[in-house]
Amino acid sequence: MRTVGVEEELLLVDAESGDPRALSTAVLALAERRAEGESVFESELHDQQLEFATEPRSAMGDLAEEILRWRAEAAHSAAEAGAAVAALATSPLPVSPSIGEGERYRWLAERFGLTAQEQLTCGCHVHVSVESDEEGVAVLDRVRPWLPVLLALSANSPFWQGQDTSYDSYRSRVWGRWPSAGPVEIFGSADRYHEQVRTLVGTGVLRDEGMIYFDARLSHRYPTVEFRVANVCLDPADPVLLATLARGLVETAARAWRAGEPPEPVPVSALRMAAWQAARSGTGGRLLHPLTLRPEPAGDVLQALLAHVRDALEDSGDLASADKALRDVLTRGTGARTQRELLAGSDSLRTVVTECAARTRG
Repeated sequence: MRTVGVEEELLLVDAESGDPRALSTAVLALAERRAEGESVFESELHDQQLEFATEPRSAMGDLAEEILRWRAEAAHSAAEAGAAVAALATSPLPVSPSIGEGERYRWLAERFGLTAQEQLTCGCHVHVSVESDEEGVAVLDRVRPWLPVLLALSANSPFWQGQDTSYDSYRSRVWGRWPSAGPVEIFGSADRYHEQVRTLVGTGVLRDEGMIYFDARLSHRYPTVEFRVANVCLDPADPVLLATLARGLVETAARAWRAGEPPEPVPVSALRMAAWQAARSGTGGRLLHPLTLRPEPAGDVLQALLAHVRDALEDSGDLASADKALRDVLTRGTGARTQRELLAGSDSLRTVVTECAARTRG
């Protein structure tokens, strides 16, 4: 059974006004004091956010419990610092982000200017174990067409600087400003993957391998494929669904590779179109079908993803729960829909943020 780990980035906000608060140093110190052993929380690029990472898990039930635990711990530490945490991929309210402490963050701010300054976005990264870099790159080559569907499932950033962007995932549009972000071509082998990474870092544009911001990549720290395309999700059930589908995609791709089946030769330009469509409409409209690149109802495309990974999910015992979770998302909508519904009911973005902070813990 492949293990799965999740990293979630959370927004620190004022518990009453909903304004982002630059309190990560204080919250991290409080979390460290409360931790039994090493804290799972880390700083991020901006002082208005923090991140946690789960342990590698084989059972999705264990992963779900850990996500709830660390969200609750984050909320508790934030409350001690006079704030709250919200699983929002962008701040609905206007904000002037402050860059965090440390040489790396200072370098990013100096090198990338406004791109770094405005990059207050929160993602969800899913790590799935692989046996080798060769298997990992074979997986990367074969999951490419399905990544926009994961983006649509996680759409949770409709607002930016106090305005409705008309996108369900505006985070992906902001994140795409980094020079190494987005979809990539087929590599064909681990050697070619590593050669391209060395070339990109060697340009001097990127600081190091940690700035390889592909939608999915080989982790430079763990023996995993790391899915980076998703927004942080408002409902804590949704990162578990993402992790379930990501593991299914990895196992399905690895089996196809071992069987000698080539990856679909979808050009990067078409993948960018699919990602744009996913960011624009989320699960509420049409998505580009990964195999035909034609627009189809989002529900049909999600069912196509489930069918694609069905055998892997049956073998891991996750098929029934994934099917139910997908139907739940289609019924209630993603975080983007929830945010807009909250705004329609209150006419206040501040209420949107404070209510989302309350819902973050599940």
